[in-house]
Amino acid sequence: MKAIWNNTVLAESDETVVIENNHYFPAESIKKEFFKPSDTHTTCSWKGVASYYTLHVDGKENVDAAWYYPETSDLAKSIKGRVAFWKGVTIEA
Repeated sequence: MKAIWNNTVLAESDETVVIENNHYFPAESIKKEFFKPSDTHTTCSWKGVASYYTLHVDGKENVDAAWYYPETSDLAKSIKGRVAFWKGVTIEA
């Protein structure tokens, strides 16, 4: 699977975990040069507290377009530290 935004592959892995129709990519599969930490945090009632990244590609910015759970509940252990995308990032096989 590939996560693509602004014609750029942001992450690529054959080992994504799909939860609630979102592909969670292993942290080591993301291209870190495109990711900047955000101060945004949200809470999911069953997964835990999410942290976000803002994407920077070719002078364009996509605020809080990637998220991950540094710590998860027992129910969401399979996505701990993995990264998922939204806000126009496409996931392709």
